[in-house]
Amino acid sequence: MERATYPGVTIMSSEVIKKKVSKKDLRGMFWRSLTIEASWNFERQQNMAYSYSMNKVLDKLYPEKEKRREALTRHMAFFNCSPPLSTIVMGITTAMEEENANNPDNFDPESVNNVKAALMGPLSGIGDSFFWGTLRILATGLGTSFAMKGNILGPILFLLVYNIPALLVRWFGLIKGYDLGASMLQGAEASGFLEKFSYGASIIGLMVIGGMSASMVSITVAGSFGQGNEAQTWNSMINGILPNMLPLACVMIIYWLLKKKVSTITILIGIFVIGIVMAYFGILKA
Repeated sequence: MERATYPGVTIMSSEVIKKKVSKKDLRGMFWRSLTIEASWNFERQQNMAYSYSMNKVLDKLYPEKEKRREALTRHMAFFNCSPPLSTIVMGITTAMEEENANNPDNFDPESVNNVKAALMGPLSGIGDSFFWGTLRILATGLGTSFAMKGNILGPILFLLVYNIPALLVRWFGLIKGYDLGASMLQGAEASGFLEKFSYGASIIGLMVIGGMSASMVSITVAGSFGQGNEAQTWNSMINGILPNMLPLACVMIIYWLLKKKVSTITILIGIFVIGIVMAYFGILKA
C-alpha cells in the first residue's frame, strides 16, 4: 500500500503483494527433507515425506483451503530419488508452486509433476553412484580401519565422512534448485518456454518409466521347441517378435488394475501367487 499526500488530499494506491518463499521457509523444508525415507511405501515410495517437506511452504503460498488441498494432493504423486539430491527437485518445484500461486491463470499445475518425473531418474543415478557406491565405501573403509584397532574414532569418522557432504549437498541443492526454478520461470509464460519444457519433461518421464520397466521387470517363459541345434526357446521367440513384450504386458496390466482402484497389496499378493503357481507347473522359470 502506497500513500501520496498533497495539500488537502491523500491518495491511496494499492498493488498486489506477491507471495514469496523466504530463506526461513527453505530452512524449514531442509529439516523436513531429512524424513524423505521415513514413510517409504511400495505404491508411491517417498511421496508422503515429499508432501510433508513441502507442507509449510504450501501453507504460506496457498492460504485458501481448497488450493492448499490441491497442492498437497499434487505432491502425493509417485516420487523416488536419491535422498541427498531430492532437495534439488524440492527447490525447483517450490519455485514453480510460487509462480502458480502468484500467476495461476498462466501456469499449468500439471507441469510440476512432469518436472519431478523428469528429474528424479537422472538425479537418482548420480546420487546413488556417488553417495552409495563411492562415498559410503570410502567412509566405511576409513571407519573400519580405526574400529578394528579399537579406536572410538571409527564410527565417528564414518558418520562424519558420509553425512557432512550429504548434508551440504542437500542444503545447497535446495537453495540452488529454488534459484534455478525462479530464474527459469521469469518470463517463461510469455515466451512459451514453460509449456515446451513441461512437454519435454513429460516425454523424459515416460522414457524413464519405460526404461525402468524393461530393465527391472523380468519374465522368462520355460520350455523350447525344435530339436538339436535348431531348438529355440519360447522366451527367445517371444522376444524376437517384440523385445521385452512380456514385461511390458505385465506393467500395462498392473497399470490397468491401479486405474481400476485395485489396492497395491492385492496386486503384490496376486503377483506372488501367480508366479509360484506358474513356476510350479513349469510355465515360467527364474
